[in-house]
Amino acid sequence: MRVGVPKETAEGERRVALVPEVVGKLTGRGIDVVVERGAGEEALIPDAAFTDAGATIGEPGEVWGSDVVVTIAPPQPAQIASMKRGALLIGFLAPLTSPETAVAARDAGITALAMEAIPRISRAQSMDALSSQSNVAGYEAVILASEHLTRFFPMLMTAAGTIPPAKVLVLGAGVAGLQALATARRLGAVSTGYDVRPEVAEQVESLGANFLDLGIEAAGEGGYARELTDEERAAQQKALEEAIKGFDVVITTALVPGRPAPKLVSGEAVRGMKPGSVVVDLAGESGGNCELTEPGETVVREEVTILSPLNLPAHMPEHASQLYARNVLSLLDLIVPKPEGENGGAPQLQLDFDDEIVADSCVARDGEIVHDGARAAVEGKGG
Repeated sequence: MRVGVPKETAEGERRVALVPEVVGKLTGRGIDVVVERGAGEEALIPDAAFTDAGATIGEPGEVWGSDVVVTIAPPQPAQIASMKRGALLIGFLAPLTSPETAVAARDAGITALAMEAIPRISRAQSMDALSSQSNVAGYEAVILASEHLTRFFPMLMTAAGTIPPAKVLVLGAGVAGLQALATARRLGAVSTGYDVRPEVAEQVESLGANFLDLGIEAAGEGGYARELTDEERAAQQKALEEAIKGFDVVITTALVPGRPAPKLVSGEAVRGMKPGSVVVDLAGESGGNCELTEPGETVVREEVTILSPLNLPAHMPEHASQLYARNVLSLLDLIVPKPEGENGGAPQLQLDFDDEIVADSCVARDGEIVHDGARAAVEGKGG
């Protein structure tokens, strides 16, 4: 059995799907691993580190001809088409927003498992790549904010007087938001979290942060918030406009799967912030949570710096790759169980579609698109 690791080709992507630590564990159980030449360069992992772990370095054709191919970003349709029929593709496949990936997997006759579709259940926590990468994004968002803020984060008591701490508001208390709150507090800021899911207030407060309660609740399925009604959205906008004016930094992380990001920070709210303040919008890839966001750009509006970095985990490729690779290893432990006994035979792929983890994450198999969201996206595109 062979696992292939291609070099990522998406613009700005510096991560690699497997790292030598994980490669060594796979080769140690009899799985061949072939890594495309230079796949780890952007993550500062040389080819020699992979070969030392037991992998071989190969060309694209050899990698994409493997039994299992592990990627990070959705591959190009032509890359998927080059896979052998019946092979397995694992990666962030964007089933709700990349119908061309699902169609290519269907037409190639491969099985495709989307890491972001793995259910958020206790048994799958170690496979939760969305959470591992969101942790990286939440941390890096605060570091970026601290670099652009014209004021200190911590309180300083000096002979020249006392400098008060920065006030940081994080909108959205998911994994990225909670990491941002924790990081801001570690840097000495007074942090406050806001979310339309009231049940996360305890998590916010457990980090030493305050919880901003605007009286609007919108808990949804799978740990996500549901989309607000027009009336709820108007009430939220008005309340947030007033609250935001009192903060030096606003970090937004609010997403609704498969839909444009909700607009939480209006132009009026930005105008009310002190000059030199900062907004870091982590929802830029879905349109942004701030009305003045320009996805992928850093702009100054109303004397406030608004950053909208795309693919923030790729800014920290070493640790982001390490975490992602461990998530993939946990998934492979499930679908490629270790052979039993000393002579248990060669590792074999065992996909149990009665297993909730496998079934929910499967985008395509046996020439069909089986993920409901992916199927809807394809039909919406006329495919």
